[in-house]
Amino acid sequence: MKRTQIKTIGILTAGGDCPGLNAVIRAVTKAAINDYGIKVVGFKDGYDGLIRNETRVLASIDVSGILTVGGTILGTSNVANPYKYAGENNGKLVMRDVSAQAIANYKRHGLDALVVIGGDGTLSVAAKLVKDGLNIVGVPKTIDNDLSETEYTFGFESAVATATEALDKLHSTAQSHHRVMILEVMGRYAGWIALYSGIAGGGDVILIPEIPYSVKAICRKIEERRRHGKRFSIIVVAEGAKPKGGTVTVSRIVEKSFDKVRLGGVANRIGEAIEKATCVETRATILGHVQRGGSPTPFDRILATRYGNAALDLVLKGKFGRMVALQKGRMTDVPIHKAVGKLKLVPRNSPLIKMSESLGVGFGR
Repeated sequence: MKRTQIKTIGILTAGGDCPGLNAVIRAVTKAAINDYGIKVVGFKDGYDGLIRNETRVLASIDVSGILTVGGTILGTSNVANPYKYAGENNGKLVMRDVSAQAIANYKRHGLDALVVIGGDGTLSVAAKLVKDGLNIVGVPKTIDNDLSETEYTFGFESAVATATEALDKLHSTAQSHHRVMILEVMGRYAGWIALYSGIAGGGDVILIPEIPYSVKAICRKIEERRRHGKRFSIIVVAEGAKPKGGTVTVSRIVEKSFDKVRLGGVANRIGEAIEKATCVETRATILGHVQRGGSPTPFDRILATRYGNAALDLVLKGKFGRMVALQKGRMTDVPIHKAVGKLKLVPRNSPLIKMSESLGVGFGR
Protein backbone atom coordinates (compact mmCIF):
# COMPACT_ATOMS: atom_id res chain seq x y z
CA MET A 1 0.00 0.00 0.00
CA LYS A 2 1.35 3.45 -0.96
CA ARG A 3 2.09 6.04 1.69
CA THR A 4 0.32 9.38 1.98
CA GLN A 5 -0.43 11.98 4.63
CA ILE A 6 -4.07 12.03 3.50
CA LYS A 7 -6.16 10.01 5.98
CA THR A 8 -9.81 10.90 5.33
CA ILE A 9 -11.62 12.42 2.36
CA GLY A 10 -15.25 13.28 1.72
CA ILE A 11 -17.24 13.03 -1.49
CA LEU A 12 -20.62 14.36 -2.57
CA THR A 13 -22.75 14.65 -5.71
CA ALA A 14 -24.93 17.74 -6.07
CA GLY A 15 -27.19 19.33 -8.68
CA GLY A 16 -29.09 17.36 -11.31
CA ASP A 17 -28.35 13.66 -11.59
CA CYS A 18 -26.85 12.15 -14.71
CA PRO A 19 -25.30 8.92 -15.98
CA GLY A 20 -21.70 8.50 -14.78
CA LEU A 21 -21.93 9.87 -11.25
CA ASN A 22 -21.52 6.42 -9.74
CA ALA A 23 -18.51 5.78 -11.96
CA VAL A 24 -16.75 8.80 -10.41
CA ILE A 25 -17.66 7.72 -6.87
CA ARG A 26 -16.37 4.24 -7.66
CA ALA A 27 -13.07 5.49 -9.11
CA VAL A 28 -12.31 7.82 -6.19
CA THR A 29 -13.31 5.32 -3.51
CA LYS A 30 -11.62 2.23 -4.91
CA ALA A 31 -8.31 3.94 -5.60
CA ALA A 32 -8.34 5.74 -2.24
CA ILE A 33 -8.97 2.54 -0.28
CA ASN A 34 -7.06 -0.02 -2.36
CA ASP A 35 -3.90 2.02 -2.99
CA TYR A 36 -3.67 4.26 0.08
CA GLY A 37 -5.98 2.99 2.81
CA ILE A 38 -7.77 6.35 2.89
CA LYS A 39 -11.12 6.55 4.66
CA VAL A 40 -13.90 7.81 2.34
CA VAL A 41 -16.94 9.60 3.81
CA GLY A 42 -19.89 10.04 1.47
CA PHE A 43 -22.28 12.94 2.14
CA LYS A 44 -25.89 12.14 1.35
CA ASP A 45 -27.99 14.29 -0.99
CA GLY A 46 -25.30 16.76 -2.02
CA TYR A 47 -24.73 19.84 0.12
CA ASP A 48 -27.77 18.90 2.18
CA GLY A 49 -25.74 16.07 3.70
CA LEU A 50 -22.85 18.41 4.42
CA ILE A 51 -25.21 20.86 6.13
CA ARG A 52 -27.18 18.24 8.09
CA ASN A 53 -24.19 15.96 8.73
CA GLU A 54 -25.83 13.00 7.03
CA THR A 55 -23.11 10.63 5.88
CA ARG A 56 -22.11 7.08 5.14
CA VAL A 57 -18.61 5.64 5.20
CA LEU A 58 -17.91 4.01 1.84
CA ALA A 59 -16.20 0.64 1.74
CA SER A 60 -14.91 -1.05 -1.39
CA ILE A 61 -17.96 -3.36 -1.42
CA ASP A 62 -20.28 -0.32 -1.50
CA VAL A 63 -18.95 0.79 -4.88
CA SER A 64 -18.65 -2.65 -6.42
CA GLY A 65 -20.96 -3.15 -9.40
CA ILE A 66 -22.08 0.49 -9.67
CA LEU A 67 -20.07 1.43 -12.78
CA THR A 68 -23.02 0.74 -15.07
CA VAL A 69 -25.72 2.09 -12.76
CA GLY A 70 -27.32 5.46 -13.48
CA GLY A 71 -28.02 8.11 -10.85
CA THR A 72 -25.95 8.34 -7.67
CA ILE A 73 -25.76 6.01 -4.68
CA LEU A 74 -25.19 9.06 -2.46
CA GLY A 75 -28.29 10.92 -3.60
CA THR A 76 -28.32 14.53 -4.73
CA SER A 77 -30.12 17.85 -4.39
CA ASN A 78 -30.32 20.87 -6.68
CA VAL A 79 -31.81 23.17 -4.03
CA ALA A 80 -29.47 22.76 -1.03
CA ASN A 81 -27.01 25.69 -0.99
CA PRO A 82 -25.04 26.35 2.24
CA TYR A 83 -25.02 30.08 1.50
CA LYS A 84 -28.70 30.29 0.59
CA TYR A 85 -30.42 27.47 2.42
CA ALA A 86 -34.18 27.44 2.05
CA GLY A 87 -36.36 27.40 5.14
CA GLU A 88 -39.68 28.72 6.39
CA ASN A 89 -40.56 31.48 8.83
CA ASN A 90 -44.25 32.03 9.54
CA GLY A 91 -45.13 30.24 6.32
CA LYS A 92 -42.80 32.37 4.20
CA LEU A 93 -39.72 31.21 2.31
CA VAL A 94 -36.52 32.41 4.00
CA MET A 95 -32.99 31.92 2.68
CA ARG A 96 -30.33 31.50 5.39
CA ASP A 97 -26.54 31.32 5.35
CA VAL A 98 -25.67 28.00 7.04
CA SER A 99 -22.19 27.72 5.55
CA ALA A 100 -20.65 27.78 9.05
CA GLN A 101 -22.61 24.62 9.82
CA ALA A 102 -21.37 22.93 6.65
CA ILE A 103 -17.78 23.91 7.42
CA ALA A 104 -18.13 22.61 10.98
CA ASN A 105 -19.32 19.22 9.69
CA TYR A 106 -16.38 19.09 7.28
CA LYS A 107 -14.06 19.56 10.27
CA ARG A 108 -16.06 17.19 12.50
CA HIS A 109 -15.14 14.29 10.22
CA GLY A 110 -11.47 15.29 10.14
CA LEU A 111 -11.51 15.59 6.37
CA ASP A 112 -8.27 16.31 4.59
CA ALA A 113 -10.22 17.13 1.42
CA LEU A 114 -13.67 17.03 -0.14
CA VAL A 115 -14.37 15.89 -3.70
CA VAL A 116 -17.38 17.78 -5.09
CA ILE A 117 -19.05 16.43 -8.23
CA GLY A 118 -21.41 18.81 -9.98
CA GLY A 119 -22.16 21.45 -12.57
CA ASP A 120 -22.01 25.24 -12.63
CA GLY A 121 -24.20 25.84 -9.57
CA THR A 122 -22.57 23.14 -7.47
CA LEU A 123 -19.04 24.22 -8.33
CA SER A 124 -19.89 27.91 -7.75
CA VAL A 125 -20.73 26.94 -4.16
CA ALA A 126 -17.52 24.88 -4.01
CA ALA A 127 -15.52 27.96 -5.04
CA LYS A 128 -17.03 29.89 -2.10
CA LEU A 129 -16.21 27.06 0.30
CA VAL A 130 -12.63 27.11 -0.97
CA LYS A 131 -12.45 30.82 -0.12
CA ASP A 132 -13.73 29.93 3.34
CA GLY A 133 -10.81 27.57 3.86
CA LEU A 134 -11.97 24.11 2.77
CA ASN A 135 -9.75 21.79 0.73
CA ILE A 136 -11.92 20.98 -2.27
CA VAL A 137 -11.36 19.30 -5.62
CA GLY A 138 -14.10 19.65 -8.23
CA VAL A 139 -15.30 17.18 -10.87
CA PRO A 140 -17.33 18.61 -13.79
CA LYS A 141 -20.74 17.02 -14.29
CA THR A 142 -23.63 18.08 -16.49
CA ILE A 143 -25.55 16.60 -19.38
CA ASP A 144 -25.64 20.15 -20.82
CA ASN A 145 -21.87 20.15 -21.54
CA ASP A 146 -21.87 23.89 -20.79
CA LEU A 147 -19.04 24.08 -18.25
CA SER A 148 -16.16 26.15 -19.50
CA GLU A 149 -12.55 24.96 -19.25
CA THR A 150 -13.35 21.35 -20.16
CA GLU A 151 -14.07 19.84 -23.56
CA TYR A 152 -16.63 17.35 -22.31
CA THR A 153 -18.53 16.73 -19.12
CA PHE A 154 -19.57 13.18 -18.37
CA GLY A 155 -23.30 12.60 -18.80
CA PHE A 156 -23.44 14.60 -22.01
CA GLU A 157 -22.68 11.73 -24.37
CA SER A 158 -25.24 9.52 -22.61
CA ALA A 159 -27.91 12.21 -22.94
CA VAL A 160 -27.10 12.59 -26.65
CA ALA A 161 -27.43 8.82 -27.10
CA THR A 162 -30.87 8.86 -25.44
CA ALA A 163 -32.04 11.81 -27.56
CA THR A 164 -30.72 10.18 -30.73
CA GLU A 165 -32.59 6.96 -29.96
CA ALA A 166 -35.78 8.99 -29.50
CA LEU A 167 -35.22 10.67 -32.87
CA ASP A 168 -34.77 7.29 -34.54
CA LYS A 169 -38.18 6.25 -33.22
CA LEU A 170 -39.84 9.54 -34.17
CA HIS A 171 -38.50 9.22 -37.71
CA SER A 172 -40.54 6.14 -38.52
CA THR A 173 -43.83 7.53 -37.20
CA ALA A 174 -43.22 10.92 -38.84
CA GLN A 175 -42.62 9.22 -42.18
CA SER A 176 -45.68 6.98 -41.82
CA HIS A 177 -48.09 9.81 -41.04
CA HIS A 178 -46.39 12.55 -43.13
CA ARG A 179 -46.08 14.76 -40.08
CA VAL A 180 -43.70 17.29 -38.66
CA MET A 181 -42.25 15.84 -35.48
CA ILE A 182 -40.56 18.09 -32.93
CA LEU A 183 -38.31 16.72 -30.20
CA GLU A 184 -37.48 19.06 -27.32
CA VAL A 185 -34.26 18.22 -25.49
CA MET A 186 -32.54 19.63 -22.42
CA GLY A 187 -29.46 21.83 -22.30
CA ARG A 188 -30.68 24.98 -20.55
CA TYR A 189 -29.02 27.94 -22.27
CA ALA A 190 -26.62 25.86 -24.39
CA GLY A 191 -27.45 23.90 -27.53
CA TRP A 192 -24.93 21.08 -27.35
CA ILE A 193 -27.43 18.23 -26.82
CA ALA A 194 -29.72 19.53 -29.58
CA LEU A 195 -26.84 20.00 -32.01
CA TYR A 196 -25.18 16.62 -31.46
CA SER A 197 -28.38 14.56 -31.30
CA GLY A 198 -29.85 16.52 -34.20
CA ILE A 199 -26.89 15.64 -36.40
CA ALA A 200 -26.74 12.02 -35.22
CA GLY A 201 -30.51 11.56 -35.52
CA GLY A 202 -30.87 13.13 -38.95
CA GLY A 203 -32.78 16.22 -37.87
CA ASP A 204 -33.99 18.47 -40.70
CA VAL A 205 -34.11 21.55 -38.49
CA ILE A 206 -32.02 22.09 -35.37
CA LEU A 207 -32.90 24.99 -33.08
CA ILE A 208 -30.42 26.06 -30.41
CA PRO A 209 -30.32 28.96 -27.93
CA GLU A 210 -27.25 30.45 -29.60
CA ILE A 211 -29.15 31.10 -32.86
CA PRO A 212 -32.57 32.79 -32.34
CA TYR A 213 -35.09 31.18 -34.70
CA SER A 214 -37.68 32.49 -37.13
CA VAL A 215 -40.88 30.49 -37.55
CA LYS A 216 -40.99 31.65 -41.17
CA ALA A 217 -37.52 30.19 -41.78
CA ILE A 218 -38.58 26.89 -40.19
CA CYS A 219 -41.71 26.74 -42.35
CA ARG A 220 -39.68 27.50 -45.48
CA LYS A 221 -37.51 24.48 -44.78
CA ILE A 222 -40.58 22.25 -44.25
CA GLU A 223 -42.23 23.47 -47.47
CA GLU A 224 -38.98 23.08 -49.39
CA ARG A 225 -38.77 19.44 -48.29
CA ARG A 226 -42.38 18.83 -49.33
CA ARG A 227 -41.71 20.30 -52.80
CA HIS A 228 -38.97 17.69 -53.16
CA GLY A 229 -41.32 14.87 -52.21
CA LYS A 230 -40.28 14.67 -48.55
CA ARG A 231 -43.62 14.70 -46.78
CA PHE A 232 -42.28 14.67 -43.24
CA SER A 233 -39.78 16.72 -41.25
CA ILE A 234 -37.89 16.21 -37.99
CA ILE A 235 -37.14 19.21 -35.80
CA VAL A 236 -34.84 19.09 -32.77
CA VAL A 237 -35.16 22.03 -30.40
CA ALA A 238 -33.19 22.86 -27.27
CA GLU A 239 -35.34 23.86 -24.30
CA GLY A 240 -33.58 27.23 -24.19
CA ALA A 241 -34.20 28.15 -27.84
CA LYS A 242 -35.93 31.48 -28.36
CA PRO A 243 -37.43 33.33 -31.33
CA LYS A 244 -35.77 36.38 -32.85
CA GLY A 245 -36.62 39.31 -30.65
CA GLY A 246 -38.32 37.01 -28.15
CA THR A 247 -37.54 35.22 -24.90
CA VAL A 248 -37.13 31.66 -23.65
CA THR A 249 -40.17 29.55 -22.76
CA VAL A 250 -40.42 29.12 -18.99
CA SER A 251 -42.40 26.21 -17.54
CA ARG A 252 -42.13 27.23 -13.88
CA ILE A 253 -40.08 28.99 -11.21
CA VAL A 254 -38.49 27.10 -8.30
CA GLU A 255 -37.49 29.66 -5.68
CA LYS A 256 -35.37 27.22 -3.63
CA SER A 257 -33.15 26.11 -6.49
CA PHE A 258 -29.66 27.16 -7.61
CA ASP A 259 -31.25 28.21 -10.90
CA LYS A 260 -34.83 29.30 -10.24
CA VAL A 261 -35.95 29.23 -13.87
CA ARG A 262 -37.19 25.92 -15.28
CA LEU A 263 -37.30 25.94 -19.06
CA GLY A 264 -39.69 23.85 -21.12
CA GLY A 265 -42.54 23.90 -23.60
CA VAL A 266 -40.89 25.61 -26.54
CA ALA A 267 -41.66 22.58 -28.75
CA ASN A 268 -45.40 23.06 -28.23
CA ARG A 269 -45.07 26.76 -28.97
CA ILE A 270 -43.25 26.10 -32.24
CA GLY A 271 -45.54 23.22 -33.21
CA GLU A 272 -48.67 25.37 -32.95
CA ALA A 273 -47.06 28.08 -35.09
CA ILE A 274 -45.95 25.59 -37.77
CA GLU A 275 -49.35 23.91 -38.01
CA LYS A 276 -51.08 27.27 -38.29
CA ALA A 277 -48.71 28.50 -41.02
CA THR A 278 -48.38 25.32 -43.12
CA CYS A 279 -51.52 23.25 -42.31
CA VAL A 280 -49.15 20.28 -41.86
CA GLU A 281 -49.99 18.11 -38.86
CA THR A 282 -47.32 18.74 -36.22
CA ARG A 283 -46.64 16.82 -33.02
CA ALA A 284 -44.28 17.75 -30.20
CA THR A 285 -42.44 15.42 -27.81
CA ILE A 286 -40.69 16.76 -24.74
CA LEU A 287 -38.03 14.20 -23.83
CA GLY A 288 -37.47 15.60 -20.33
CA HIS A 289 -35.78 13.68 -17.55
CA VAL A 290 -35.40 10.52 -19.62
CA GLN A 291 -32.15 12.17 -20.72
CA ARG A 292 -30.81 12.09 -17.16
CA GLY A 293 -31.54 8.45 -16.44
CA GLY A 294 -30.24 5.05 -17.34
CA SER A 295 -26.86 3.46 -17.71
CA PRO A 296 -23.97 5.64 -18.93
CA THR A 297 -22.50 4.98 -22.36
CA PRO A 298 -19.03 3.37 -22.53
CA PHE A 299 -17.56 6.81 -23.35
CA ASP A 300 -19.06 8.34 -20.20
CA ARG A 301 -18.03 5.37 -18.04
CA ILE A 302 -14.43 5.83 -19.13
CA LEU A 303 -14.51 9.65 -18.90
CA ALA A 304 -16.09 9.58 -15.42
CA THR A 305 -13.52 7.02 -14.25
CA ARG A 306 -10.70 9.19 -15.59
CA TYR A 307 -12.15 12.22 -13.82
CA GLY A 308 -12.45 10.32 -10.52
CA ASN A 309 -8.89 9.04 -10.74
CA ALA A 310 -7.58 12.51 -11.61
CA ALA A 311 -9.53 14.06 -8.72
CA LEU A 312 -7.92 11.73 -6.20
CA ASP A 313 -4.53 12.51 -7.73
CA LEU A 314 -5.11 16.24 -7.09
CA VAL A 315 -6.05 15.47 -3.48
CA LEU A 316 -2.87 13.46 -2.97
CA LYS A 317 -0.80 16.29 -4.44
CA GLY A 318 -2.50 18.86 -2.25
CA LYS A 319 -3.76 20.80 -5.28
CA PHE A 320 -6.96 22.14 -3.79
CA GLY A 321 -9.40 24.66 -5.20
CA ARG A 322 -8.94 22.96 -8.58
CA MET A 323 -11.31 21.21 -10.99
CA VAL A 324 -10.22 18.28 -13.13
CA ALA A 325 -10.74 18.98 -16.83
CA LEU A 326 -10.39 17.37 -20.23
CA GLN A 327 -8.42 19.51 -22.67
CA LYS A 328 -7.15 18.29 -26.03
CA GLY A 329 -8.04 14.76 -24.94
CA ARG A 330 -5.83 14.89 -21.85
CA MET A 331 -6.58 15.21 -18.15
CA THR A 332 -5.54 18.50 -16.60
CA ASP A 333 -6.82 20.83 -13.90
CA VAL A 334 -7.98 24.43 -13.64
CA PRO A 335 -9.03 26.73 -10.77
CA ILE A 336 -12.65 26.01 -9.83
CA HIS A 337 -13.55 29.70 -9.89
CA LYS A 338 -12.33 29.93 -13.48
CA ALA A 339 -14.60 27.10 -14.62
CA VAL A 340 -17.86 28.61 -13.33
CA GLY A 341 -19.89 31.72 -13.98
CA LYS A 342 -19.38 31.69 -17.74
CA LEU A 343 -21.20 29.08 -19.78
CA LYS A 344 -19.60 27.28 -22.69
CA LEU A 345 -21.99 27.90 -25.58
CA VAL A 346 -22.09 26.58 -29.14
CA PRO A 347 -20.16 29.02 -31.37
CA ARG A 348 -22.30 30.40 -34.20
CA ASN A 349 -19.45 29.59 -36.59
CA SER A 350 -19.08 26.03 -35.28
CA PRO A 351 -17.76 23.62 -37.93
CA LEU A 352 -20.63 21.28 -37.01
CA ILE A 353 -23.18 23.97 -37.88
CA LYS A 354 -21.43 24.74 -41.18
CA MET A 355 -21.27 21.06 -42.03
CA SER A 356 -24.95 20.54 -41.21
CA GLU A 357 -26.06 23.52 -43.30
CA SER A 358 -24.11 22.15 -46.27
CA LEU A 359 -26.17 18.98 -45.89
CA GLY A 360 -29.41 20.93 -45.98
CA VAL A 361 -30.15 21.20 -42.26
CA GLY A 362 -31.92 24.39 -41.23
CA PHE A 363 -31.20 26.37 -38.08
CA GLY A 364 -34.21 28.63 -38.24
CA ARG A 365 -32.32 31.64 -39.48
